[in-house]
Amino acid sequence: MKKILVACGTAIATSTVVAKKLEEKLRAKGLEVKIDQCKASEVSARVHGYDLVVSTTEVDDTRGKPLVRTLSFLTGIGIDADVEKIARLLAK
Repeated sequence: MKKILVACGTAIATSTVVAKKLEEKLRAKGLEVKIDQCKASEVSARVHGYDLVVSTTEVDDTRGKPLVRTLSFLTGIGIDADVEKIARLLAK
């Protein structure tokens, strides 16, 4: 099972929406994932043990973990392309 850390400015509403949509889309592709949420400012301290970071805002340091910065899960524009990109990164 792959682990994804979803980050936004406050780790309240935005990251919750992104996490739920991302989980639905990846499970529909047959990928089992565990998704947790945090503030963008907390990523560097929390990213250990995660395979990927998805963020809706600027993140300073992902400690070498792949980062997908996107608003597609909020706008709906480009969401399929981002899901494909995330699935490819998780497959590595």
